[in-house]
Amino acid sequence: MAHIFHFILAMVVVAVLALLASKNRKQIRIRYVIQLLVIEVLLAWFFLNSEAGLGFVRAFAGFFDTLLKYAAEGTNFVFGGMNDKGMAFFFLNVLCPIVFISALIGILQHFRVLPLVIRAIGTVLSKINGMGKLESFNAVSSLILGQSENFIAYKDILGKMSHNRMYTMAATAMSTVSMSIVGAYMTMLQPKYVVAALILNMFSTFIVLSIINPYKVEQEDDLQLKSTHEGQSFFEMLGEYIIAGFRVAIIVAAMLIGFIALISAINALFTSIFGISFQGVLGYLFYPFAWIIGVPANEALKVGSVMATKLVSNEFVAMMDLQKMASQLTPRSEGILSVFLVSFANFSSIGIVAGAIRGLNEEQGNIVSRFGLKLLYGSTLVSLLSAAVAGLVLA
Repeated sequence: MAHIFHFILAMVVVAVLALLASKNRKQIRIRYVIQLLVIEVLLAWFFLNSEAGLGFVRAFAGFFDTLLKYAAEGTNFVFGGMNDKGMAFFFLNVLCPIVFISALIGILQHFRVLPLVIRAIGTVLSKINGMGKLESFNAVSSLILGQSENFIAYKDILGKMSHNRMYTMAATAMSTVSMSIVGAYMTMLQPKYVVAALILNMFSTFIVLSIINPYKVEQEDDLQLKSTHEGQSFFEMLGEYIIAGFRVAIIVAAMLIGFIALISAINALFTSIFGISFQGVLGYLFYPFAWIIGVPANEALKVGSVMATKLVSNEFVAMMDLQKMASQLTPRSEGILSVFLVSFANFSSIGIVAGAIRGLNEEQGNIVSRFGLKLLYGSTLVSLLSAAVAGLVLA
């Protein structure tokens, strides 16, 4: 009964917070919101509790484990066995595999496999969520291509999109994660929570956006999903994706160095002045939200601190904090927090998404920058909703 109480309470809180930011409450279609929520709960139970769902998760995790082993071959060759000796563990084991997985995504994109998958799944989703096909395609392509690379596929129609559609496209990119980085997450979190979060975030995004940014699509835009590398040879494309993957790894490494150092300095400053760390203060701010989504009261402060860390820095910093305290949490709290962490909802993502769009269409990029905080607000609600749904089905 406690699980159900927290779930209902979380739904009420998320709905109220979403309504406060809603642009046009009269256009909210409750039927689709309820329909999506029911499907999301069933999917959460399937992936986290049923034997078939857990079997799928194990197979998916095994697939990525195999990919990571192949990636390790290239890493060991370049770094002379440092990987096997446990040196520079995070960079070599977590970040470097992004290069290999990025190359695989490029190959699937080059041979038109990904556009077919995106179109097929997006068409089915558009029947379920009541949104336009473009928005549904974008939810799948963001998951596969990544929050910045994704917009290249829509470069020819970006200039034609309304403000409402641009918000939906950008918010979706911030609320999901890219497949190229999933392998890295699986080295830091239990794979079943990563897989569940991928699916739950997609449905949570549809639900939250249906409330915050409701609108009807009168006429579909040109939905031809362009290849991001038309006219390139196979090896030109492959080189570009490999470099793009390495760029992502280096950017994440640089951000981690900067954020961890900054948080450490701020923690020391707060501790010396106030007797409590900066993360401790943030923990109190997120404490009620952690409790609302189902974390036991005696663990909510610790969990709230990690949730806040993810918001102000990024998910990798927060995942490392979770690893340090996982032994102090119940499996239920670990699962709820893990699902919350698997998304790009943080302050730095505002600049990443706006910059990616600005590089393709300056006017639309400026528009996205103007509603940057609202993007973060909506994507954080998505993470809360996904974590609450996970909390409902976790023992």
